[in-house]
Amino acid sequence: MNDQEVSYGLNCPKCGGLLKIPEGQRLVLCPYCQQRSIVQGERGVLHYQVPLQVHRQQAETMLRRFLSGHPAIARNAASLSVLQESFLVFLPFYTSWGRVLGWVFGQRRVGSGNNKRYEPREVQFVEDVIWNEAACDVGEFGVESVPLEGKPYEPYNDDEIHRAGMVFEPVGSVSEALEKAEQEFQAQVSKSASLDRITQVFVRIVRQRFGLVYYPLWILRYLYRGRVYQIAVDGNSGEVLYGKAPGNTLYRAAVLIFGMALGALIAFDFPTLILYFGRNADEMDGLIVLSGIMLLIGFSIMYAAYRVFRYGEEYEYRWKKRFS
Repeated sequence: MNDQEVSYGLNCPKCGGLLKIPEGQRLVLCPYCQQRSIVQGERGVLHYQVPLQVHRQQAETMLRRFLSGHPAIARNAASLSVLQESFLVFLPFYTSWGRVLGWVFGQRRVGSGNNKRYEPREVQFVEDVIWNEAACDVGEFGVESVPLEGKPYEPYNDDEIHRAGMVFEPVGSVSEALEKAEQEFQAQVSKSASLDRITQVFVRIVRQRFGLVYYPLWILRYLYRGRVYQIAVDGNSGEVLYGKAPGNTLYRAAVLIFGMALGALIAFDFPTLILYFGRNADEMDGLIVLSGIMLLIGFSIMYAAYRVFRYGEEYEYRWKKRFS
């Protein structure tokens, strides 16, 4: 087992010798007189680290796969890019584990048209969850959270990770991180209920733990036609968690043309046909509402296509947690 971070400064109550107290340990043994003592008081935030399992060459291979893995990236990016540097960092992430018990009271819409109504519902939620958020400024690296589900944890070893790479120290408030975790858990409960109207939400977290997890990331910077781009590779699994790449001009143009054509078809042609073939006045109210919905969908598609064309000069990928 790796050595844990230790504290000094407390004296043995029997012989007065200086005690070595590993972080989080409550029972310590005096090395001089063998007296066992119980440490009381605030234990602080427990520290962990995720083991490094991906080597530099593997991370560089993932860069090539990333550059050739999406049509929005320039087709010659993998062949023309030149790796400038690759280095390992350990970023701290405030992490909360627990089992969330939730009860959501509200209403769900059933039926349609004149038969539409809202029926009361009670939804229960029970799930083991993990929340994490970067405990330092990650603007340079773009990784705001990491996939911790199923990952192994090891006791924090300060010397080991400092020898391996660049280590960032945590900043910010622990109490604010705890509050954010609880808010995220409550939002997940509300979202999972899938109710149209929510009146009350009760959330209780049991077996909750909170700690600081140091996570390994390979940072790779490469040069493409005079511009520098960067990706961040998971040092444990090899997954790309964040990356930027040059955009594909042909892809942008194709998305713009197809998106504008499809959006115009849905926004203008479909409503015209729906209203033209309306049979009687009783159906008109519903047909007008349907036409309005089609109009909104069509304009949304055209706007999305415009954004891809307008901002597609640079492709950006960011890993995001997928809630079940």
